[in-house]
Amino acid sequence: MNATTGGVAAVVVAAGRGVRAGGATPKQYRIVRGAPVIRHALSLFIDHPQVTFVQPVIHRDDAATFAEATAGLRLRGAAFGGATRQISVRAGLEALAAEQPRIVLVHDAARPFASPALISRAIAAGAGGAAIPGLGLTDTIKQVDAEGRVVDTLDRGWLRAVQTPQAFLYDGLLAAHRRAAEAGRDDFTDDAALAEWAGMAVTIFAGEAGNMKLTTDEDFVRIAAVDWAALADVRTATGYDVHSFVEGDHVWLGGVRIPHPQALSGHSDADAALHALVDAILGALADGDIGAHFPPTDPQWRGARSEKFLAFAVDRVRQRGGRIAHLDITIVCEAPRIGPHRDAMRARIAEIAGIAIDRVAVKATTNEKLGFIGRREGIAAMATATIRLPAEGP
Repeated sequence: MNATTGGVAAVVVAAGRGVRAGGATPKQYRIVRGAPVIRHALSLFIDHPQVTFVQPVIHRDDAATFAEATAGLRLRGAAFGGATRQISVRAGLEALAAEQPRIVLVHDAARPFASPALISRAIAAGAGGAAIPGLGLTDTIKQVDAEGRVVDTLDRGWLRAVQTPQAFLYDGLLAAHRRAAEAGRDDFTDDAALAEWAGMAVTIFAGEAGNMKLTTDEDFVRIAAVDWAALADVRTATGYDVHSFVEGDHVWLGGVRIPHPQALSGHSDADAALHALVDAILGALADGDIGAHFPPTDPQWRGARSEKFLAFAVDRVRQRGGRIAHLDITIVCEAPRIGPHRDAMRARIAEIAGIAIDRVAVKATTNEKLGFIGRREGIAAMATATIRLPAEGP
């Protein structure tokens, strides 16, 4: 994102409540492809070399959620929207008044998958005054009456499904918004309709099929299904670790501190469960083992929390474009009792791995008083990790 005045600005509207998508979280803050929807949408413009300013517009009640979702992004302060989309867009335009951009793009935060090429087309088309992306229709379109009877079959050759970003000369769009506000009109569902009302000529440029709007919960389910289907290289591997008891007052297992009259011996925190899990993930990647990446002879890992090792292994999966599908741990010990801490372990592992808790299983068993475990000399853990990576072709 450039830092000069003038040029191109983008108003990204995210002040709605997203009720049709379901759930307690507004859709623009739900996670898709590893990040909040709004972060994806804003990054489209922040990263585009022709865009000078990016102006988010949010609901006043979402200020803290917005700050968390966009941490680290180079952004202007958010403007607060109103009861309608039109009011929210005007708030974004007014927030840019001091900058006086030449062209403004208005984009819905619920469209996080637009391409840089689409933004470039919008900028080029917006230089003519007012332009919107659109797609030709493939379905036959019927017009019906109040009783649901078909009254006409429309010629789809003259129809377009309209998207965002919509592009305008900034001065013209701001003037149109101010005029509509003075006329008491705040019911336009997109800026092209408002521009038409104001007498502006609006043209169509090519939209994108992938520039879908996330509106309902089914849309989120469909995106998740597409993403998982693309990760066709499914891999599973196991890991094993064991640590002996020494004097102490607690053990670390599954990322949870458990009071116990003994501790586990190890160079790090000796969390056998996480160590086994790290080896399972690295094994699925064919990427060595925990000792290769974190040698016990290296003093920097003395007393280190094993959560760091797990986070490292998870990040190695992400670097390969993959995702964690399932993690399973079995802890073998006579004591301490694992059951009371099972859900805390699952929650902590899920948090570190960035996955849902229902993708993490923690089980426990004794060794029926047999062997070193049965003699309460130590604890063992076994883990299985299932990951999915992008298919590399036949």
